Amino acid sequence: MQSPFLAAINQLCDEKNLPREVVMETIKAALRAAYRKDYGTRDQNIDVDLDDKSGNIAVFLVKEVVRKVENKDLQMTVAEAKKYKKDPKAGDVIRIDVTPVGYGRIAAQSAKQVIIQRLQEAERELMYQTFKDRENELLNALVHRVERSQVYVDLDKVTTVLPPDQQIPGERYFGGQRIKIYLDKVIKTTKGPQLLISRTHPNLVRKLFELEIPEIKAGVVELKAIARAPGVRCKIAVASNDPKVDPIGSCVGQKGVRVQNITEELNGERVDVIQWNSDSQKFIQSALSPAKIFLIKLDENIKRASVYVNPDQRPLAIGKQGQNVRLASTLTGYEIDILDVKDLPAGSVSAEGTPAPVAPPKEKEHVIKIENLEGMTKELAQKLATANLTDVEQLKGLSAKDLASIEGMDEVSAQLVAEAVKKVK
Repeated sequence: MQSPFLAAINQLCDEKNLPREVVMETIKAALRAAYRKDYGTRDQNIDVDLDDKSGNIAVFLVKEVVRKVENKDLQMTVAEAKKYKKDPKAGDVIRIDVTPVGYGRIAAQSAKQVIIQRLQEAERELMYQTFKDRENELLNALVHRVERSQVYVDLDKVTTVLPPDQQIPGERYFGGQRIKIYLDKVIKTTKGPQLLISRTHPNLVRKLFELEIPEIKAGVVELKAIARAPGVRCKIAVASNDPKVDPIGSCVGQKGVRVQNITEELNGERVDVIQWNSDSQKFIQSALSPAKIFLIKLDENIKRASVYVNPDQRPLAIGKQGQNVRLASTLTGYEIDILDVKDLPAGSVSAEGTPAPVAPPKEKEHVIKIENLEGMTKELAQKLATANLTDVEQLKGLSAKDLASIEGMDEVSAQLVAEAVKKVK
């Protein structure tokens, strides 16, 4: 029958996910330290035997047989060794049983703190070795509990914290929820290894695409760049290493099922898949979609792009709260300025050879000020003026959805503007 002591050790190994050999060696080291403290000296060579079946503990004082003793704690003469061995010789090692009466109970009390400390160290080291090799990987996690803004998740019997700044904005977490997280780094600290996990890191999107899209995992389709506004929108640039494979189609999937699975995992974050292009102008043009670009001028020295668009395309190019142009800038690596076509020098033409439009002079009676529209407030008029929309003719070409993409506009305000424009004859 297994002793309660060994049963406790086995239970400890299972709960902490520690190798039994590590735990047993830790206990022996603690018992050796306890014996030196209570019965021996610090310099003695102490050995402990722990029976795997009975749980009995035996303590031995280990000394080497020498002709001339220089250290009494570690050596003994041949004459002294004859008390413990029949025919000792110089160089022999003698193990002397010095187990005190009732040492098991005494040792348990004396070694308790040492054992706890050593086991904690062993657990931390095992945790570090386990996760160090898994840096830059996608991990499955189980939400353990939520305390205010802190989310505690379980990773292979290890509990760690998903901090607020690494949580997807607006995402709600609850106990028992299964989520995927990105392990960025594992850092050693005085309190044990620290796992830097994230739900907002751009590489989380990369790993999800590798998991969901076989072509990316196989290297046929390459994910070139990622720009992300966590929880709202993400742009990725993809390229194909096989001319027969469409990179965008591979990522989107039939009826969008592949990218939809990723969107659901990211709490509804919209994912735009864009064709990567070595031509910077074409790449920037694709990155700013759905806006239609008239002309792009690049300054390669400072990585800056001046993008000219028609007035009706300006809100789409900028995006709501500047989101579209900001993500395009991150994706392409260029600082992007959105400018109006009318700012171009006279005679400028687009990449397709289309001349820049020249606005015909409007008769005064056809120009209606925005402030005069029925139901229009000064606040709405100011938002439209900021977007360079100053007359009804410009507004007629925009839908309520287009208006809602203007920085500072919401869907209700956009609908009010659209209704006001419809009433103009």
